[in-house]
Amino acid sequence: MTLFKRQWFLLISAVSAVLSIVVFPLEVFSAPPDSVGTGVQQMNVLQAIVLGFVQGITEFLPISSTAHLKVVPVALGWGDPGVAFTAIIQLGSIAAVLWYFWGDLSRIIKGAAGAIALKDYNNYDLRLSLGIILGTIPIVFLGLLIKIFVPDFDNSPIRSLGAIAIASIAMSVLLGLAEKLGKRQRDFEHLTMQDGLLMGLAQSLALIPGVSRSGSTLTSGLFMSLQRETAARFSFLLGIPAITLAGLVELKDVLGAGIGDGAIIPLIAGVISATIFSYIAIAGLLRFLKTQSTWVFIWYRLVFGVAILGAISAGVLKNS
Repeated sequence: MTLFKRQWFLLISAVSAVLSIVVFPLEVFSAPPDSVGTGVQQMNVLQAIVLGFVQGITEFLPISSTAHLKVVPVALGWGDPGVAFTAIIQLGSIAAVLWYFWGDLSRIIKGAAGAIALKDYNNYDLRLSLGIILGTIPIVFLGLLIKIFVPDFDNSPIRSLGAIAIASIAMSVLLGLAEKLGKRQRDFEHLTMQDGLLMGLAQSLALIPGVSRSGSTLTSGLFMSLQRETAARFSFLLGIPAITLAGLVELKDVLGAGIGDGAIIPLIAGVISATIFSYIAIAGLLRFLKTQSTWVFIWYRLVFGVAILGAISAGVLKNS
């Protein structure tokens, strides 16, 4: 095992150890969650920091942050934090990706604006910007449909642990196929508007908990012959509008219904925690994918899904 592989093996082992040895005992001094009627569960600062850690580490890895934010607190006995809490602390992940890619974003926006002024519609930055816009439309459109026609989506069967497990297993198989069949020939300078639209369609699958926004876009990128790092970088950029809109919509709804004095500080703590760990995850994944495959995530997703189904069958977890 090379030194680089050994470092990542130790990192993944450390994260697993934190979740299994340190995080789970926190249950003994955690207050039980109480619903505040907005989809946000009342929790203490420590719980929010832990969930911010879970959000940050899993948002940009292809393993589904939504799934882990549902499974980890339920396993700890804290209850489902709710769609609103999940969306709000995702703003921390957005802050991290803006922080990390600020130079790239500035260049793309300035280049696109200049191209429009010069009517240079073949400009790369303009086409990349349009690709991101086109790729954002599917998830926004489907998200609005869910918001309108499935008002109780927070308690929908599609968010059950069993459904999350099945989605995780299915996506592990698809990512495995993409890893096997993908040619990985195109770099970041050879992205097209069509790539944006196709990856955007794949991104919309992330509305199903357990699919993973990063996982679905990375999988589609590999199928489209993108290099692993290129697929990941574009996935991060493509996710900025979608995650930001979701977080702002949920934040508006929560603020409109009233959060309660006891929930404000934990929410802030969760967002800060998510920002820090998201930045670490982004930098780590891009470095990792320069030289390594996605098989560690494929096997993790498979084991994660099977473990949930096993826990449900054994009665350790409720399929709720």
